[in-house]
Amino acid sequence: MDQSLLHALFLLAALPLLRAPGALAAPGVCVVGSGIGGASVAYFLKQYTCAEKGGLCVNDIRIFERRGRVGGRMATVTIGGDTFEAGASIIHPKNLHALRFASLLGLKRKTKASEVDPNSNASSSSSSSSGFGVWDGERFVFKTLPPPPSSSSAIYRMIRELLNSLLLFRRYGFSLLRMERFVKTMVERFLLYYKGFESRPVFETVEEMLKWSNLYGLTRRTLQEELADARLSPLLISELVTVITRINYGQNVSISGLAGAVSLAGSDSGLWSVDGGNWQLAAGLVKHTNATLYLHEEIDSISYSGSYYVLNSIKGNSYNCEVTVIATPLDELNITFEPPVSVPNRRLQHTFTTFVRGLLNPNYFGLNSASEIPNLVGTVELPDIPFSSISVLKKYSEEDMTYKVFSRAPLEDDLLNRIFSTRKEVVRINWPAYPHYEAPEVFAPILLDGIHLYYINSFESAASSIETSSVAAENVARLIISRFSGLSSNAPSISSISAQDNLHFDL
Repeated sequence: MDQSLLHALFLLAALPLLRAPGALAAPGVCVVGSGIGGASVAYFLKQYTCAEKGGLCVNDIRIFERRGRVGGRMATVTIGGDTFEAGASIIHPKNLHALRFASLLGLKRKTKASEVDPNSNASSSSSSSSGFGVWDGERFVFKTLPPPPSSSSAIYRMIRELLNSLLLFRRYGFSLLRMERFVKTMVERFLLYYKGFESRPVFETVEEMLKWSNLYGLTRRTLQEELADARLSPLLISELVTVITRINYGQNVSISGLAGAVSLAGSDSGLWSVDGGNWQLAAGLVKHTNATLYLHEEIDSISYSGSYYVLNSIKGNSYNCEVTVIATPLDELNITFEPPVSVPNRRLQHTFTTFVRGLLNPNYFGLNSASEIPNLVGTVELPDIPFSSISVLKKYSEEDMTYKVFSRAPLEDDLLNRIFSTRKEVVRINWPAYPHYEAPEVFAPILLDGIHLYYINSFESAASSIETSSVAAENVARLIISRFSGLSSNAPSISSISAQDNLHFDL
């Protein structure tokens, strides 16, 4: 499109944002929630409208956060002077928005370590590279070889990797390859959300968004049904797949298919995180966007006046915005809307995360020595198993380690005293981490009132991760621009922007 014509169109689109003398409208965008969804929508709004001088520029963005920190469900915890991820902890190597953000903000990416040693504070969820075991409440039904010493040669490590692969194949057979194909198909479809604007429409509903990428069908059936159709063995589904879904979503294989596929992708190789905490992605985007951030400002009511929205906080403050974006799950919040909005009932799955510095009790696992316990203990779906997983985060010595324990219910001291032989420090966190997935999924509207009240987290009923929130936020940003200007956004695609930063997007 001719640049002068483009500028003219953008100027016309910007007219509604200008204050007329005596007008009551307060132009700008208000975002409720400073997690990755809220930070991303602010970034994309500014990136897609302020790139060209003289055009429409959404520059007045206010972000309201009820907590005293940015990041939402991305957070860290400190134990013994070391910092560990407490919330969303892994990012897939094909999560292109997260890659772009980390590069843009100059954040150091840390590949999830394949082994645990005194110099590493991360353990891998890759079953073939770190000590991994499947526990059924009484014994380990499967274990890989223990991690090699840090001084072992590269050849020794390669041989060990090969032996672990053979162990996995001996137990699960060709179903492992079928599972890999299942996940790869899902990832290939998800990558369509990075296509250029000329071939990727703006979506007004989650259903439209999923149907366009051919992912909608996965939300209609359970993961178990999808994997059975893909000819995975019952043994693989009941053990390895169940372990992965329990770790990543705190649920079993009755989870809906798309969320389950995303969960399985979370066991791929090449996973990474931001050194110092993934919350820096959100904090960096807020700063980069130059948005106005209000911490400790909980919004408890949102009303539409006829030309703008009035946001009221529990402190008694009021804010006027022409556009409002909800970037936090509404499921456990008490925000009153006037006029009322309709959002389907959705239960959040709480993950209880317990960090323990100490040493596991080998007797609890029917073993003779703590050194026999794998670095990552996954569990099958049985009612008497009190935790979903236990992983080593850092090894200080053979008798002093920091662990992360996931469970569906709080772990009381009496239980921890049985699981651990020694405990120096314990930190407990109750995360309303993600939706409780049940097929067929029902989706809330993206546009809550048909005007300019948007809901990013409606997409979370399909799958929940740092990247799915960013993808949903990018679509909401384009939808706001499209509806406000009456034009389709012609900003450059994320792939063309990121290619300039030498990021690799090959399958």
